[in-house]
Amino acid sequence: MKNVFIAGHKGMVGSALVRQLENKPDTKLVVRSRNQLDLTSQKDVFNFFSTNRIDEVYLAGAKVGGIYANSTYPAEFIYENLSIEANIIHAAHLNNVQKLLFLGSSCIYPKNSRQPMSENVLLDGPLEPTNEPYAIAKIAGIKLCESYNRQYGRDYRSVMPTNLYGPNDNFHPENSHVVPALLKRFYEAARRKNREVVAWGTGTPKREFLHVDDMASACVHVMNLSPETYQRFTRPTLSHINIGTGQDCSIRELVETIADITGFKGDIIWNKSKPDGAPRKLLDVSLLHSLGWQHTYSLKNGLQNVFEWYVQNQNELDKLNK
Repeated sequence: MKNVFIAGHKGMVGSALVRQLENKPDTKLVVRSRNQLDLTSQKDVFNFFSTNRIDEVYLAGAKVGGIYANSTYPAEFIYENLSIEANIIHAAHLNNVQKLLFLGSSCIYPKNSRQPMSENVLLDGPLEPTNEPYAIAKIAGIKLCESYNRQYGRDYRSVMPTNLYGPNDNFHPENSHVVPALLKRFYEAARRKNREVVAWGTGTPKREFLHVDDMASACVHVMNLSPETYQRFTRPTLSHINIGTGQDCSIRELVETIADITGFKGDIIWNKSKPDGAPRKLLDVSLLHSLGWQHTYSLKNGLQNVFEWYVQNQNELDKLNK
């Protein structure tokens, strides 16, 4: 029986990892709420690892948010994420935890990367300014893993997911990402029988979206690859693996799909004075596919799954976001 610590188990990704691992007969999950363990506190994290026998770590704990949150709180985003990953990775090493998986973000790649974005474009150009502090922290996490592998022979791996959505997503009216924000807006418009909903931009940019349960499945797959297989497909200074579908859709297609799922019958008005952002953001997932993993959720089926979860949990989420 191996003891597996999921850092950030109540978040969207962490809770998906719990669902993925909780019924495995050889696994005992070790979890702590934020009240029980402050991941930004070096003292608390070091004490946790020294008093608990941990065999594997999934480092899913992070401070996350959309463009508004990243632009408004850049200091918190870089400080808290650097603190969390440095504390956990170093404490894991000091307590002889050999296996760890660090979860990053596709925002680590340069703003104007060629599409689709492969792992080797990391540090190949300037980052998107709105989320640069968060991206810098995630790049540091990758390099922490690589450095402990090189110096101490650890098996610390990193995965970089595309845009994620799923149960336990953040539906805050200001700090949420695009999928939960749109689901909430169109659902409320449908209930009120509004005649129109305004969407930002032209709808032409293309984005890739991955259901969080697929993300969790890919994480477990990568964690369980043999060291020989993992090292054969990566190298000491380029150790991360992209996780995504390898497929994208236009924002217009996303909005129209969400309108259909939520039952909105009115008109969609495109406010073209609002920014579109980058024309395309798609991950190259050929490495992941070569390692034997494929996603299972289509975008429509995944969005339907999340919408049903949101409706069931709406009252609780509204109280949380007040």
